[in-house]
Amino acid sequence: MVEDVVNPAGERSGATGSGGRRDRMGTSQFGALGLHLADPRVEASVLGLLASVEDELRASVSSADPFVTEAARHLVEAGGKRFRPLLVALGAQFGDPTGAQVVPAAVVMELTHLATLYHDDVMDEAAVRRGAPSANSRWTNSVAILVGDYLFARAADIAADLGTEAVRLQARTFARLVHGQIAETVGPRAGDDPVTHYLTVIAEKTGSLIATSARFGGMFGGATPEHTEALAGYGETIGVAFQLSDDLLDIASESVQSGKTPGTDLREGVPTLPVLYALASDDADASSVRLREILATGPLTDDDLHAEALGLLRESPALKRARETVRSYAEDARSQLAPLPECPARRALESLCDYIADRTS
Repeated sequence: MVEDVVNPAGERSGATGSGGRRDRMGTSQFGALGLHLADPRVEASVLGLLASVEDELRASVSSADPFVTEAARHLVEAGGKRFRPLLVALGAQFGDPTGAQVVPAAVVMELTHLATLYHDDVMDEAAVRRGAPSANSRWTNSVAILVGDYLFARAADIAADLGTEAVRLQARTFARLVHGQIAETVGPRAGDDPVTHYLTVIAEKTGSLIATSARFGGMFGGATPEHTEALAGYGETIGVAFQLSDDLLDIASESVQSGKTPGTDLREGVPTLPVLYALASDDADASSVRLREILATGPLTDDDLHAEALGLLRESPALKRARETVRSYAEDARSQLAPLPECPARRALESLCDYIADRTS
């Protein structure tokens, strides 16, 4: 999921109170995302929508059981940049952002996303999420799974008030998420191209929910069908681009710009795009051959091998090729916006494309 990308390292955005909300939802948030809202009216509209989403999120996860409420609010209170509600809010700018269903639609998207995080942490055996103990480490794996299920149920309940089409879209998006997770877990089958498989996994796991978020913004803001389809296409492509750029930052950054210690994916044996390109390379130079030898061993828990592989990757043609792939997705996302009218909201969406292309160059 796109999570570390939109929640830079060291930033715990779980402050409470109105001041905390403003800090979390203010212009500094947009800067962290590379998003530029030059029009004060659009900025005020987006900020107002996001503030309402925060209130509704907290209300929606409340339960008659205090323990369920505490566990369900765990990640809500931990913060995050609310990237999916942000795309709902921006998509709604192409119609009427004051529509009564815009905020509930954004809540459905964020609840679905949060539910997947509870499940992801169990699968990944994660100890920390958004700077706080993960639900599975604070309680148990069983509790984390069940709370994730509860959030999915709450999302479906709210979607039902939005109409049959919203329920159908949310269910189909969830199905794509599960397909992507299964594909990632099983890995590429015999004869599958590992790079194609990886890009498909990202589109299913990450791009699908971001696409539906942008679509919901257009739908419930009352945008035209053509504009709504353009927003959905943009959402899926920008979601993939963000995740791929996170892959690159894990290799290329000298700091914790990616939201984690550089080379974490290498250490854990996660086959991200630069690694897959390096393994698929047939370059015969000594550096490329040595890099393939190291990467083929799996997780790099040895500090010396890890440092060597990281250095070789940073200078490799594979990293350059991965950068070109990210830029290609960013430009494809920009092209998806062509049917939309020239306006501050479109320029804001375009600024995300520029940010992705620049942050990995």
